[in-house]
Amino acid sequence: MKAEPNTSTRVTSMHATDPRPHVVIVGGGFAGLTAARTLAKADVRITLIDRTNHHLFQPLLYQVATAVLNPADITVPIRWMLRDQANATVIMAEVHSIEVPQHTLTLDGGSSTVAWDYLILASGARHAYFGRPEWEANAPGLKSIEDALEMRRRFLLSFEAAERASAEGQREALLTFVIVGGGPTGVELAGMIPEITHKAMKRDFRRIDPASARVVLLEAGPRLLPQFPEPLSARAERDLRELGVEVRTNTAVTSVDDAGVTMASGERIDAHTVFWGAGNQASPLAKQLGVPLDRAGRVVVAPDLSLPNHPHVFAVGDVASVLTDAGTPVPAVAPAANQMGLHAARAILHDLRGTPRTPFRYFNKGDLATIGRHRAVAAIGSLKLQGNIAWLAWLFIHILYLAGFRNRVTVFVQWAYQYLTYQRGVRLITGTTAHRLLKTSGDRERAREEERGDARPMP
Repeated sequence: MKAEPNTSTRVTSMHATDPRPHVVIVGGGFAGLTAARTLAKADVRITLIDRTNHHLFQPLLYQVATAVLNPADITVPIRWMLRDQANATVIMAEVHSIEVPQHTLTLDGGSSTVAWDYLILASGARHAYFGRPEWEANAPGLKSIEDALEMRRRFLLSFEAAERASAEGQREALLTFVIVGGGPTGVELAGMIPEITHKAMKRDFRRIDPASARVVLLEAGPRLLPQFPEPLSARAERDLRELGVEVRTNTAVTSVDDAGVTMASGERIDAHTVFWGAGNQASPLAKQLGVPLDRAGRVVVAPDLSLPNHPHVFAVGDVASVLTDAGTPVPAVAPAANQMGLHAARAILHDLRGTPRTPFRYFNKGDLATIGRHRAVAAIGSLKLQGNIAWLAWLFIHILYLAGFRNRVTVFVQWAYQYLTYQRGVRLITGTTAHRLLKTSGDRERAREEERGDARPMP
């Protein structure tokens, strides 16, 4: 399929004369890539469609947000990963609509159409704001490289603006970081910030002390890391508190604006920087399939991961609602996505061979979360690890599962450099300047002074 810009091209298949079944995979994440690779030797044509050109290793995305790693360290071009797979074609495009009865989907606003014999929807998820999408402008989540770079920009800009601030209250708000959500993303972000402020930035500023930065982690539930055994959750909370993080459980957020957050208790925290890690919402493409969805917008799939009454369509990864044998939801983690992508591809292979499909069964390979240097928790089967041994296990497993030898070497070198020097090598700020940030914060501070009747000229 080849479509020139600003033209209308209708395509019924990648190779109109090729009689092989056409498998279209939407999404180049863990599930989509695993499905494509599983079908490498099958007598099918594969078209993998993604709106970016790269596969992202999401578990390390927070390290891009905190200036430990470069975006290129945790991404690999999808075309490179499938370069030796002759039956696979990669298309960089955005899926506009899916027509299940017609076995077609349209790309880039309807400019082209692709027909399929099998469809695997692996389009992932975005962060959810529980019906308050306007909060995203002031509390970015962490699902993409763009999200991570925006987090990094806001984080680093806060220190630059605080260095120039003239009022004490203004500096305090600029150096207060609120993280909403006590899952792995929130815990790992909260644990990383104190290490940066106490070590990497220690000697960089003259008018402020970066170590005075306040980090607040808010969790609406009764404990952090609810998917972990309770003793490990308690250990993670203790580690965070020892690092200086204010941990507040049973604390729901009712308002987020550009000046901070308000909690259900009515308490207010003035903070220029708020990060969001409190929930997931499935890709909006799931709504176009015309089947029941769960509360998070995920597709309620059949036991073999296909759509009810549509056996040629599969939903996998974060876009699928699947239960474990114990009746609990399969977690939105990379190993689960890999297993679902593998199973959907094998279901197609069963069809090609004329053998019956099997139901999907999730195998939990374990849960890991790092809190900081020599601080981590891990639950792997009956094995419960914490402290230094869990931290080393976390390092090894994440290096092992990174795609690409170059990325493994680069990340290992970056981690070694950071471990030995406490420095961050990727402290680049782009976009909005500290002047604009300072002006916004200063306007709020001046407004408060005027309300108190003690306003004074800004220098």
